[in-house]
Amino acid sequence: MSSSFAESKGKIIVESLIQTIAENKVYLSELDGAIGDGDHGINMDKGFGKAQKELSGKDVGLSESLQILGRILVDEIGGSMGPLYGTLFRRMARASKGETEIDALVIEKMLVSGLEGVQGLGNAQVGDKTLIDTLFPAVEAFRSCNKEGKPLNQCLDSLVEAAQKGKDSTIDMVAKVGRASRLGERSRGVLDPGATSCYLLLQSFAQAVQELIKE
Repeated sequence: MSSSFAESKGKIIVESLIQTIAENKVYLSELDGAIGDGDHGINMDKGFGKAQKELSGKDVGLSESLQILGRILVDEIGGSMGPLYGTLFRRMARASKGETEIDALVIEKMLVSGLEGVQGLGNAQVGDKTLIDTLFPAVEAFRSCNKEGKPLNQCLDSLVEAAQKGKDSTIDMVAKVGRASRLGERSRGVLDPGATSCYLLLQSFAQAVQELIKE
């Protein structure tokens, strides 16, 4: 198994993210219906679907694919999720721009930059019942694994494991930011939709990278 893949092959990762949202749009909207507007999955799928149309037939690599997805999410999707995910992907695109090979160090740079971008948009902290509860521990787990010099494949597994734990932790939380915060204690007992979509995207990202480094 390789420890890197060609940046030029990275479009397949973004296509995997798009497919993941399409497959989970109903589930995500059902989760959102319990504590929000009920449109999280539908809105996400709308944005990701537009990106799929724009990417179709284009010979682009990872950075440009992420940039296209991020731009569409920021420009065309309402609510908080468009800017949050759009910023995440645009920052990841910028961190991978100019690279010919994507290895563990580049992926760490992408993830850290994306996390910083999302954190810079709002005041959400771990424990507030948002996508930060998934994203922050996942990025930290990847960094820690990478620092220990473990193989990329293993670090991606650590990323997904931490993301899942973070996502699952939101079921017992009371929402402190966003629309769900108006519910107070009634927001407890439901997974946060943003934390859940973030987990699904990170899982999809990791699996797609693992497939590429197998080649």
